[in-house]
Amino acid sequence: MKITDARLRAYNVGFGDCLLLTLTYDEGERPVRSVLFDFGSTRLPDSRVKNHMEVIANNIAGETGGKLDVVVATHRHADHISGFGDSVTGPIIEGLRPELVVQPWTEDPDLETDAAQPRGRAAPTDHKALARTLTNMHAFAAGASVEGLRLASLAGFPPTVAERLNFLGETNIKNEAAVKRLMTMGVRKPKYAKFGDRIDVRGLLPGVTIDVLGPPTLKQAPAIAHQARTNADEFWHLAASWGRLAAAGAPDATAGSSNLAPLFPNAIRADVPQAAKWLVPQITRGYADDMLGILRIMDEVLNNTSLILLMQIGGTTLLFPGDAQIENWSYALFDAPNHKAIRERLAGTNVYKVGHHGSLNATPKTLWNGFSHKQDAAHATANRLVSVMSTKSGKHGDARRGTEVPRGPLREVLEQFSEHFSTQRRTGKRPWVDVAVPIH
Repeated sequence: MKITDARLRAYNVGFGDCLLLTLTYDEGERPVRSVLFDFGSTRLPDSRVKNHMEVIANNIAGETGGKLDVVVATHRHADHISGFGDSVTGPIIEGLRPELVVQPWTEDPDLETDAAQPRGRAAPTDHKALARTLTNMHAFAAGASVEGLRLASLAGFPPTVAERLNFLGETNIKNEAAVKRLMTMGVRKPKYAKFGDRIDVRGLLPGVTIDVLGPPTLKQAPAIAHQARTNADEFWHLAASWGRLAAAGAPDATAGSSNLAPLFPNAIRADVPQAAKWLVPQITRGYADDMLGILRIMDEVLNNTSLILLMQIGGTTLLFPGDAQIENWSYALFDAPNHKAIRERLAGTNVYKVGHHGSLNATPKTLWNGFSHKQDAAHATANRLVSVMSTKSGKHGDARRGTEVPRGPLREVLEQFSEHFSTQRRTGKRPWVDVAVPIH
């Protein structure tokens, strides 16, 4: 069987990811094969249609002919997996009977109890600590999200700060329904992948290889364990509170902060003295800023559990890095025993799915500078790099601090030196952009 056509459809899910790779073969009982990369959103596009995610799920069903071959959930952030957990869209995707579901090794259900590495290996202390940290992060995020809503109702509190707190909190909440569906909906045993793995898709996607460049295990890249352990010190006393609440079986994890026992239950409430009222908003703002700082740390830790996949279709190389950031990327680019060979392969990338919605530190300069197919429009050839970005402006980061997503300077070089596609440009009743994948 020979691949005659390949297309990547990037759906406009707002701030989130959902991409469908369709491969057409010249023969066989099933000449069309499909791979779904993520299906989630935390903020839908402003121009969304009614039942936006359901429309997209049904489009996926139609494009695949009712059968998915591979589903990739790059990591556990809600903007990548929430659609799998939705009561309407989740069953639609599950009904496509995906043969194989691929997730990072950190999602192996064994980690929930004993924090093992990929199955069959011993469970070092660092792996146990990371699993506990990730679990409690979600409980903290749930409480922070509720705090964002509460602060938004306070007179005079900056609405943008409250919205940012709620947004980052929602992004980092664990979606139990999505997690369970991803564990069980595949026909085959799930694949929990780590750096160095080659995902076996020979019978599913003939002529395709998929190599895993991240995430590394903690044995391979202790920096990730150090990041999680060190940064945890900054929020562990708070995370533990919400973690205990979750362990106690609170009926609604997202209601965490409102159900916590008051620190001083017998305190007498009194009005704030007039002379001190000016101080209350300052204290509240400082409290919110501290929580935002904690959530940003958590966001980075979870992003660094993201899959980085390098797919080969004949002579065409496609790179799907999820939301991987520098601690994840560093192992493949600098520290792995075969990092030079990896960088040579990455240099030949033909199609680049832009990491983390175009953020500051998800496209390392070493990676970008190494791409050999970068070309400006005046000198473009058939081999010009293709870049695809799924994003929504104004929902993450701050332009005043140079952290806005998508990052302006990155977007500019993508537009200048690649054939650039962005989901933000596609709205209305056809909320997607189709990208022809060159077959070399």
